[in-house]
Amino acid sequence: MISYFGLGVVIIVVVLVTWALRILREYERGVVFQLGRFWKVKGPGLFVLIPMIQQMVKMDLRTVVLDVPPQDVITRDNVSVKVNAVVYFRVIDPQKAVIQVADFLNATSQLAQTTLRAVLGKHELDQLLSDREKLNLDIQKTLDSQTDVWGIKVSTVEIKDVDLNETMVRAIARQAEAERERRAKVIHAEGELQAAEKLLQAAQTLSRQPEAMQLRYLQTLSNIASDKSSTIIFPVPMDLISPLLEAMKRRGS
Repeated sequence: MISYFGLGVVIIVVVLVTWALRILREYERGVVFQLGRFWKVKGPGLFVLIPMIQQMVKMDLRTVVLDVPPQDVITRDNVSVKVNAVVYFRVIDPQKAVIQVADFLNATSQLAQTTLRAVLGKHELDQLLSDREKLNLDIQKTLDSQTDVWGIKVSTVEIKDVDLNETMVRAIARQAEAERERRAKVIHAEGELQAAEKLLQAAQTLSRQPEAMQLRYLQTLSNIASDKSSTIIFPVPMDLISPLLEAMKRRGS
């Protein structure tokens, strides 16, 4: 009977020791409570818990990827869109994550949804479509400041998709087409202005140098003469025949 008693004691001791020993991985921490009060954060590695006196809540410190479901957002210019996003966060203070909030994962998810609607509602649709980096940063900073009391660090927020209704898609397409037409007209007008400026400079240069005007006139005649399909009648400049007329007058006198 004594041998059975001793065997029972040994079994109880082994069970208690096994129950008391805890091993945590490198990315895990244990929030230990002693008689219901917070005592210490333990880990990683091997440590001992006093059975019935101490209890532990295990926390994972790795980055969590949270998918925010599509949210109905009304932008500042009264456009209704659906926006979803992804949030990257991790626990940096296990004590706060256990004591300050009951379910930090669900709390962060709900807060991310409300923050997404609140931040995007302050911006217009054009900003939502073209300036996502700034919006991602605004959402990340707002969300991180609110989760800091829970020991949560929000590192990145990325807007994934922005869904528009068909009417708004067609309106944006018309706007883009109008913008392209406007740019084409501006470029054409700038080209006409530059051409006019160059022609004015050329005219001023030719007016200051009559010889250049004569050379330009002869070049034009050469270009016209190369086309044999038509007959062209053109006036002869007086500058060309005036020397001949003067010579004939001198002979007659």
